[in-house]
Amino acid sequence: MSVESLKCKECGTSYELDASYVCENCFGPLEVAYDFSGLDAAEVKRRIQAGSQGIWRYRDFLPFEGRASDPLEPGFTPLLKADRLAERLGVGAEIWIKNDAANPTHSFKDRVVAVAVAKAKELGFETVACASTGNLANAVAAHAAAAGLDSYVFVPANLEEQKLLATGVYGTNLVGVRGNYDDVNRLCTQLAETHPWAFVNVNLRPYYAEGSKTLAYETVEQLGWKLPDRVVSPIASGSLFTKLGRGFQEWLDIGLVEGVQPVFNGAQAEGCSPVATAFAEGWEVCKPQRPETIAKSLAIGDPADGPYAVEQARRTGGGVDSVTDQEIREGIKLLAETTGIFTETAGGVTVGVLRKLAERGELADGERVVVYITGEGLKTLDATRDTFQMHEIDPALESFEAEFPQEVAV
Repeated sequence: MSVESLKCKECGTSYELDASYVCENCFGPLEVAYDFSGLDAAEVKRRIQAGSQGIWRYRDFLPFEGRASDPLEPGFTPLLKADRLAERLGVGAEIWIKNDAANPTHSFKDRVVAVAVAKAKELGFETVACASTGNLANAVAAHAAAAGLDSYVFVPANLEEQKLLATGVYGTNLVGVRGNYDDVNRLCTQLAETHPWAFVNVNLRPYYAEGSKTLAYETVEQLGWKLPDRVVSPIASGSLFTKLGRGFQEWLDIGLVEGVQPVFNGAQAEGCSPVATAFAEGWEVCKPQRPETIAKSLAIGDPADGPYAVEQARRTGGGVDSVTDQEIREGIKLLAETTGIFTETAGGVTVGVLRKLAERGELADGERVVVYITGEGLKTLDATRDTFQMHEIDPALESFEAEFPQEVAV
């Protein structure tokens, strides 16, 4: 394998492997191009199985010639069969939960940041930065600290307190911007032009996005080198959704796995659903929206990869749905009660859409469905407020029995 170039996703123009992210000819997005022609599937499989217990076991499919140095290597998070969840949903499908909250900073963003920070060091940057809705801020601050790099993270000033605390603790320069994520992103795009910094999701975006593919690779491995029949994934920018598809396709192309692309179902919050709206209306583009939802980690009103996510959902026979804030809370509770996994609001969105698919009868008996949970519930604790009751009693047996009356066996 060799990493060939950066290539425009629209017109195909090639560029050097530097800190670039947009085509000078058509302004299309750049992505990493590889030459996999020299790979032997059997040998690659042996290297993977002998590799580290993290994302660098897939170094043949990442934008480096060798294994990057990474003190916080993420990846190989649990894939759990959720029979009780399937039972509650009333479906005969196999439901699997890919719990990516089990990464170093408790979200899938550790994958993309690990790749971006390794590339930043390779390109000689001393400072990394990002625009974030929270999880990315946590990951950039942590991985920069571990790598000995300076960092700046830019977030909406009204972000959940838990995510702010879990970012500032790493000693980063935490900057709250009075505006929504799209305002933050515009500012960071300007800063990337004027400061010699590696913005992981701006000028390093082509490399950063490659980290998401590792979720697809792990899924295949953990299913016994088989593809899922359907995936349900949250959509914010659309990058995770589309890179899952690219990951599955790369392994299909070189013969590491057999079959066809899974059906792709995307999940958005109703209060920020430009991709779901475009899918429902039959549009080729996503019209920007002003976010208003408790699912702040998905609150990107102008998603960079939105059109590609719409195309992927259509091409695979899937769809993109949205759920209300109440349905998000119900999704968090449903997952916790049936699997013991506590997810943040993005996971509530994903489980909420899974429930809609079940209610519409779209999940066939025996179908293998993988649901991607991308963040930890402790990051969005306020979403669970008033969703349960605490019984308060005196420290006496009669007080407990009065609160929980029940027949006593004689």
